[in-house]
Amino acid sequence: MDDTAALYIHIPFCVRKCLYCAFASTDEAPLATGEYAALLLREMALRAAALASPLRATTLYLGGGTPSLLEPDLVGNIIDCATRLFRLDPAAEITLEANPGTVTADSLAGYRTAGVNRLSLGVQSLDDRMLVRLGRVHTAQEAKDAFALARRAGFDNIGIDLIHGLPGQSLDHWRDQLRMAAALRPEHISAYGLTVEEGTPFARQEDQGELTLPDEDDAAAMFEETSEILAAAGYEQYEIANFALPGCRSRHNQVYWRRGNYLGFGAGAHSFLREPFPGLRWRNPDDLGTYGCPLADGVLPETDITLLAEEDAMAEWLFLGLRMLEGIEEARFREEFCRPLMEIHGTAIEGLNAAGLLVREGGRLRLTRRGVILSNRVFAAFL
Repeated sequence: MDDTAALYIHIPFCVRKCLYCAFASTDEAPLATGEYAALLLREMALRAAALASPLRATTLYLGGGTPSLLEPDLVGNIIDCATRLFRLDPAAEITLEANPGTVTADSLAGYRTAGVNRLSLGVQSLDDRMLVRLGRVHTAQEAKDAFALARRAGFDNIGIDLIHGLPGQSLDHWRDQLRMAAALRPEHISAYGLTVEEGTPFARQEDQGELTLPDEDDAAAMFEETSEILAAAGYEQYEIANFALPGCRSRHNQVYWRRGNYLGFGAGAHSFLREPFPGLRWRNPDDLGTYGCPLADGVLPETDITLLAEEDAMAEWLFLGLRMLEGIEEARFREEFCRPLMEIHGTAIEGLNAAGLLVREGGRLRLTRRGVILSNRVFAAFL
C-alpha cells in the first residue's frame, strides 16, 4: 500500500476576482486570514485522526485564490502542522502561489524562512493591456519586479503561469510573451489556453458578443509555438501545458497526473485516496460558512464522497497519465487493475493510433505531437 500523499491547502481570498476565474475564491473576506488559518489547522488535525492508516506527505502546495495574502507566520504554522500530523518530508517540495501585486521583499523573505522552497507566480501576461482585460491587479513591471525580489529572497525554484488565446491576442503577440517570459529564466513555465468557464464575467461577455477571442487556427498555432519557442530556450515539455528546466518539474502536480494520494484542506479543496480500491474522492464546500461551521463542532466538512467505479478509475488512469508526454506503462495498468490495457480500451487505442494521435511502443502508450494538440479528442475516447 502506498502511504505517501501530496497535501493541498486552498486559500480562497483575492484582492479582486479575475474576469476569467471559476475557482473557489472570493474578494469579500468574511474571515480574517488568521481565523481561516485556524480552521485549516483544525481540519488537518481532524483528517489525520480520521485516516485508517497514517500518510507521509511528500509535497505541500498552497493554492488559491491568492495564498500570498496570508502572512508568512501563518504559512509557517501550516507547514509545521503538516510536518507534525503528516510527517512532511524534510526534502518536500513546498509551493506557494503568489500574485505579483501582493508580494514584497519582506513577505517573500518571510515565506522562504517559513519553509516555502518553490514559488508559483501568477503572471498570466507581460502586457499591461492584456492584464487589464483579464482583471488582474498587477502590472507587467510588477510581475518582473516580483520575480527579481523572489530571487533576492533566495528562491531558486520559481514557476510562472501564462495564458494564451486572450481577447484580441495575435500569434506574434504570444510569441513575444513567451520570449519575454523565457528571458527571465524561471525554472518552470505553465502556459495555458484561455477557457471561458460558465458563470464567469468572461462567459457573460461572450454571451453578449463582447468577447473576441482568437479563432481555432490561431489558438492551435499559439499552442504549437509554445512548444517550439520554449524548447529552443531549453525547457522540456513534460505535460500538455507545463515546461521545466532539467530537474525542475512540479513534483506536486505529477501526483495528480499519476493518480497518487492527495489530501485537500480549505474551502473548495478536493481530495483523493487510492484506498479503498479503486479510489475514494470527496471535496469541501466552497462557501466559507458551510466549510467552517462543521469544523467548530469537530466534524470534517467533506461532501460528495464517491467510491469510484472500476471502469471510471481505468478511464481516469488513462486520461490523467496521458497528459504527461512520457505517457503510461501498460504493465502498470495491468498491475493496478489486473487486466490488460488493450483488453479494456483496445478498440479506442487502435482507432486513435490509426488517426495519428497515439503511439504504442516499448510497452508504453503516449500522445503524438498531433495528439497533444488534440488531447481533448483523445481523452473523450476513454470516457
